[in-house]
Amino acid sequence: MDKEILEFTHFNDAGRSKMVDVSEKKSTTRVAVAKGAITMKKETLQKIIDGQMKKGDVLGVAQIAGIMGVKRTADLIPMCHNIFISGSDIDFKIDEVNSRILIEATVKNSGQTGVEMEALMAVSVAALTIYDMCKAVDKEMTIESIYLAKKTGGKSGEFINPNHQ
Repeated sequence: MDKEILEFTHFNDAGRSKMVDVSEKKSTTRVAVAKGAITMKKETLQKIIDGQMKKGDVLGVAQIAGIMGVKRTADLIPMCHNIFISGSDIDFKIDEVNSRILIEATVKNSGQTGVEMEALMAVSVAALTIYDMCKAVDKEMTIESIYLAKKTGGKSGEFINPNHQ
């Protein structure tokens, strides 16, 4: 296996954590797509579809929360760089057969470091917001399978997750 792949870059010579220096990296357009899902009771999903949750528009609020999560990623993940985000969008798909909501976040920037963590944060925060808004009627909801689906740009180029196609 390539030595570069095996090296951890977030440790200094003394073995302590450090933030990676990206000052020498080339600025490129970077896009990351993350996905996840939240499974719930059929009755809960139907209430969301019908707009009957007492806390309001579940997916509308989750959309805003996910975008806010993108903007706050560096505040919550210690070694993430505070970066400029060019764009962020979240898409929800209702899967009535499996009683779940599929969440997909796309984040874009032009810079020296990627936006994978921001896309993963968007999906996580959106799913947590759905849980928060629906927990009064369904405490059994399950947040599942949050993963990086795709990323482009940067030194390593394109990545498409082979485990989730």
